[in-house]
Amino acid sequence: MSRRRRGGTVAGLFGASLLVTATALGAGGASAVPPAPPSGSASPGGPGTGGTRGDQDEGNGRRDDKENKGGKGDRSEDPGRPGSPGSPSARPTTGPPASASASTAASTPPASASAKPSTVARPAPAGAVLAAAEAGPGAGLPTAQGLQQALATVLTDQNLGTVGLAVADAADGRLLYGKGENTAATPASTTKLATSVAALSLIPGDTRLVTRVVKNAATGGITLVGGGDPTLTALPADQVQVAGVPADPDTAPASLDALARQTAAALKAAGTTAVVLDYDVSLYTGPLLHKKHDGENIAAVTPLMVDEGKVDPKSLADAPARVADPAGAAAESFANLLKAQGVTVQGKAKAADAPAAADAPVLGRVDSPTMARLVERMLTSSDNTLAEAIARQAAIAAHQPAAFEGAATAVTQELTRLGVPMTGVVLNDGSGLHPGNAIPPAVLVKLLALAASAQHPTLRPVLSGLPIAGFTGTLGKRFGAGSGAADAAGLVRAKTGSLSGVNTLAGTVVDADGRLLAFALMTRTGAPVDTARAAMDRVVARLSACGCR
Repeated sequence: MSRRRRGGTVAGLFGASLLVTATALGAGGASAVPPAPPSGSASPGGPGTGGTRGDQDEGNGRRDDKENKGGKGDRSEDPGRPGSPGSPSARPTTGPPASASASTAASTPPASASAKPSTVARPAPAGAVLAAAEAGPGAGLPTAQGLQQALATVLTDQNLGTVGLAVADAADGRLLYGKGENTAATPASTTKLATSVAALSLIPGDTRLVTRVVKNAATGGITLVGGGDPTLTALPADQVQVAGVPADPDTAPASLDALARQTAAALKAAGTTAVVLDYDVSLYTGPLLHKKHDGENIAAVTPLMVDEGKVDPKSLADAPARVADPAGAAAESFANLLKAQGVTVQGKAKAADAPAAADAPVLGRVDSPTMARLVERMLTSSDNTLAEAIARQAAIAAHQPAAFEGAATAVTQELTRLGVPMTGVVLNDGSGLHPGNAIPPAVLVKLLALAASAQHPTLRPVLSGLPIAGFTGTLGKRFGAGSGAADAAGLVRAKTGSLSGVNTLAGTVVDADGRLLAFALMTRTGAPVDTARAAMDRVVARLSACGCR
């Protein structure tokens, strides 16, 4: 490790990372949903639902064994709810194309390393993580030769198996070093980087997903309308946790109980104490089940569910059991909550025969955390169910069918529009559970560079949502003592990913000169999961330890 950075610098960088993680990022842009009525907005300040925990890859070794049988992947936790939205923003412009090789990249004049933080009335937004890169006094770019020499030993570790690697300057995306960087490989949950970039480019970051109850003129009853928010919770506020701890108001999910209270109040005000209830799930199309659905790593993909479809809504397990019919279970929970408020639901709630009318009178509504915070939550804990929900919102924004195929098309088209080189890229889902997905390492670093770019401030939650090595999310138990990579703890932020025999890691690392580098490391190996991950962590730690010039 370079002594130039040691001392107070590492603590300062880690502190900035933590501050970014806690910061609610308003991506700007007018909200895509109308403002909620005073009595019906969002949840009553309770913590967020504890979604699916981390990548299946990152929970522990057992997750991968299960993955082999059922196609496991990655998981989730909690988002946040930024307070005041930022000013309206235009659609992000196309960033500079990624370099094809290290030698070509090194000859390109450097772009500005500065990226302005989002203007939100909260402390130090995601730009703080970029400031670390600029802080290095006279920091020069690592060279291809320097990187090759620094990584030579760690890249020969047999536990890595087949390796693809790309290292780029995060400030402008220029490729500095590569090893099979243009060869597409199975990305596993690093697919979520593509989903996140496309979604935040297509959807204003302060957009919230709305769950509402409307009058049904055809039946004379009421309809619970799913808006695509899997984080909606049926738990009381004092029982909901995010990653095992209470959430602050920004991270609190919408509350089904709050929706029931609003609805019951409106019904009783009209003299109604008994109703027929149905539910509308017409927002999505296509199959409900992922190709690798196993009833644990991901719920059936429907626009109406509570607590991500978990059988035990308070479970913090990496792969909790899921209900077979999330929409029906959500409607049943809502009926019980109405009953607690003095309104009886006659018979059993059933799926609506037709979509709710656009002009149907609204009896109640609750709003999710903002899209920016949902993306952060999804990335930090690698939430498959939330990833597929976000992918479908991207599909809707791109006028594609809200299904697996439509979402993949929407993401592919938007990344192409942003200038991402899509040669070799194959997407079948938004979560990365599909083993047929393919992305080259150079594309992953391009996505990270776009998120770091001053031209794309709306993408900043992609960086602030990345887990911090040794401290948060799916990296919380990595880069620890005995791993050979502990010195990089707090200096690495990266998205994890793993499927059977596949381990990936893509994110940012602060090198010894204080420069922020983007990297993507993709491996295929038969080595034990924990052994393979430790070998990968040592590669990234070597990047952190040198100036590589």
